[in-house]
Amino acid sequence: MSATIRAEVLTIGDEILFGQITDTNTQWIGTQLTDIGIRPIRKTSVGDNRQHILDALQEASQRVDVVIITGGLGPTRDDITKHTLCAYFGTSLEINQDALALVTSFFEKRGRAMTDLNIQQAALPLNATYVPNLWGTAPGMWFDHENVVYVSLPGVPYEMKNLMEFEILPRLKARFATPVIIHKSVRTIGIGESFLAETIAAWESALPEHIKLAYLPHFGQVRLRLTGTSPDEVVLRQELQAQVDLLVPQIEEYIFGYDGDDLETVVGTLLLQAGATLGTAESCTGGFVAHQITAVPGSSAYFEGSVVSYSNRIKTTVLGVSAQILEQYGAVSEQTAREMAEGARRVLNTTYAIATTGIAGPTGGTPEKPVGTVWIACATPDETFTQLLTLRNNRKINIELTSSYALNLLRKTILKTNLAVKD
Repeated sequence: MSATIRAEVLTIGDEILFGQITDTNTQWIGTQLTDIGIRPIRKTSVGDNRQHILDALQEASQRVDVVIITGGLGPTRDDITKHTLCAYFGTSLEINQDALALVTSFFEKRGRAMTDLNIQQAALPLNATYVPNLWGTAPGMWFDHENVVYVSLPGVPYEMKNLMEFEILPRLKARFATPVIIHKSVRTIGIGESFLAETIAAWESALPEHIKLAYLPHFGQVRLRLTGTSPDEVVLRQELQAQVDLLVPQIEEYIFGYDGDDLETVVGTLLLQAGATLGTAESCTGGFVAHQITAVPGSSAYFEGSVVSYSNRIKTTVLGVSAQILEQYGAVSEQTAREMAEGARRVLNTTYAIATTGIAGPTGGTPEKPVGTVWIACATPDETFTQLLTLRNNRKINIELTSSYALNLLRKTILKTNLAVKD
């Protein structure tokens, strides 16, 4: 098997450390490197400080084969990456004529005059291999030094991505003999991470050495990600599928999809296959369930609309929830959730309707119904299913968790009612 090629991503810029921008580059770079068989093992972020950058480069050189650097290549004084790279490699800057021609053309096409700072963007360390940037003014740079490849890229995401895709990834594939790395995911909901781990412990312990398992929890869901490494892609895909086939019978009731599936897409596919339609009645989620559903392209084929019945007045006048039910049981109750779902199905004239009502927090709870108490319901033409959720003392998390569980209740209801029809 080919030796593992390891990589580190080094992001440079005070704005990242200060939280002024979100670093989306590292996640994207990690995915791309994995796809070509290079394993990212670390991410390091440093500010615009010469010594900190030098230290980070030296440390990275001791543990990885590839260092991907982003940021600090702009024309202003705070962009110090090129000067620091010169210090690290013991060289100096010199205007690269190919880079200058490209920068000049960039400004000419836009009818803009170049400044001395713009011209200096064409200055590169003498030992750098110039990587043309057709999408901006900051060139990419490639260094092959003491068996470590260093790649310096602009921090602007669309410039970085284009340089990686069209220039850097092909060069890395040519430079290294890399193994195949493949991910396979099993998506679950309704089972906690620790209980899931206990349930599949024997299966996990029996995994072959070249297949690793990761638990990735997110808002009531746990994604089980298998990562396999092998020189033979065909054999590896077969091995990963064989492991999934062994896993599924142990946790089948909790699995809603695989790989890139998400709940809203899975639910949409089920509705399309059934020729069914959907509406929502939302109180504590304030339209978030409808937002998730309509984020799926083509959802207009099955989603009719939503009633955000935040007040009791809308619950009664629009959805037809009984005033007596509200008075006797309260807005946050199984009875109210049931009538909301049935009212939405009637008003919106849909096959299915889901409803949410609860105390999202951080205030509004009582000893009998603390913050995080939520009822959800799913109405069908024949019956209505309900579920009590006991969530957390965090409004944002409660809204997202409720939405996930409501979509999952719908998913299970569709499968159950479709099976009933087939029987």
